[in-house]
Amino acid sequence: MYLGIDCGTQGTKALLLDADTGQVLGLGSAPHSMISGPNGRREQDPAQWVAAVEQATAQALATAGAHGEQVLGIGVSGQQHGLVMLDGQGHVLRPAKLWCDTETTPENDRLLEHLGGVPGSLERLGVAIAPGYTVSKLLWSKEQFPELFEQVASILLPHDYLNHWLTGQHCSEYGDASGTGYFNVRTRQWDRALLRHIDPSGRLEAALPRLLGPDESVGRLRPDVARRLGLNPHAQVASGGGDNMMGAIGTGNITAGVVTMSLGSSGTVYAYVGQPQVSEAPAVATFCSSSGGWLPLICTMNLTNATGAVRALLQLDLPAFNEHVAAAPIGADGVLVLPFLNGERVPPLPHATGSVHGLTSTNLNRANLCRAVVEGTTFGLRYGLDLLREGGLPSDGIRLIGGGAKSPVWRQIVADIMATPVVCAEQPEAAALGAAIQAAWCAGGGGATLLGQLCERCVRLDATSRAEPNAANVVAYEQVYAHYRQQVLATENG
Repeated sequence: MYLGIDCGTQGTKALLLDADTGQVLGLGSAPHSMISGPNGRREQDPAQWVAAVEQATAQALATAGAHGEQVLGIGVSGQQHGLVMLDGQGHVLRPAKLWCDTETTPENDRLLEHLGGVPGSLERLGVAIAPGYTVSKLLWSKEQFPELFEQVASILLPHDYLNHWLTGQHCSEYGDASGTGYFNVRTRQWDRALLRHIDPSGRLEAALPRLLGPDESVGRLRPDVARRLGLNPHAQVASGGGDNMMGAIGTGNITAGVVTMSLGSSGTVYAYVGQPQVSEAPAVATFCSSSGGWLPLICTMNLTNATGAVRALLQLDLPAFNEHVAAAPIGADGVLVLPFLNGERVPPLPHATGSVHGLTSTNLNRANLCRAVVEGTTFGLRYGLDLLREGGLPSDGIRLIGGGAKSPVWRQIVADIMATPVVCAEQPEAAALGAAIQAAWCAGGGGATLLGQLCERCVRLDATSRAEPNAANVVAYEQVYAHYRQQVLATENG
């Protein structure tokens, strides 16, 4: 039995997997809260993640009716880009700045200029650094909290931090490291010179975690943590990875031809390739996968956070919200929402705010607002999918994950806007499942053959969730999407 942990923005999920049968035995969850502030500040206290892991693991064991001694391995999935700084005693120095934090946009702009702009960043790193990446958080921390910065002994990503708590080790894995902005995705090595540019003292270089391949083990559980979690003290902790990388494994996206789309707090679209095919489009992040290859990816910063905000505003529960979405026509009678509540990465609008367009005395109603926010968030994913398609990635079918994928009406909207069939994974907690599969992969000695066997056995698609694009809807959405692009262009030029 293997335990998969997924530490996301809104909460932590735990999943127990029987890797021999492919059966999910138990699930657990616990929520997180966020620290929000001016200028796009989005932070969390890592102590919340630890407490959530304990709570979610206990729930998963209870629902499975299993004993923790049966757990042979653990894999951790984590939200990408977040910065956790530790002192020499392993204490967290300040709250972790998250992937959706845009407060460091000025620092990112300066670092991007140092790299030679977008072309220079793509040439040097294989990615164009963007607000939200870890690297600008380091420069911001040095300038805003110089006394704390002098105490930095370790710089970790969220999943790295949880692995450190579990094992005492300071490690990072290629896939998650790809989103730091100080990692070369082609060579799979840290860019130490960029860290020396930020801090010539060499402190950041010395604080770097050790890099691991995706099928390597970090180590065994610390005895005291094993006791706290009620787990087998001999359980191996896998290298783990970012939530998108673990979501790829959890949807069987480990060979070319599969596209995964996540409808979560953020929206992501990604597909596996065997070589580091760096796109000329800066919005496409050619990250490493956690399965031995690469994972070209686009990420939007606003998805269920935006639909949730509209639900809260209109005081609708989820079933009522979906009924309103279904009741409104394609294009929401001319109402268009640009849902950029956190700024936006794709399209590249870090300073943007959310806006509603096209309101009249006849179309201002709940149904149109609900449908418009769903369409607006989905258009951002269409923008990103088009970029992946232009790079030559096939997209004959899309595997949907995330909370939004549970909605039949949203699934149909995705199929129509993308003009592509969609289907959900049977297990909606794809990142936690991917982490559990990776734990079994590491425990079994690694290798592409074993990972393929595990995914074939453990990843299942829900045929009842399949949505085929409606030809008339596809045509209608092309016009609405063109209007969306015009409004985005006006925002970019405004």
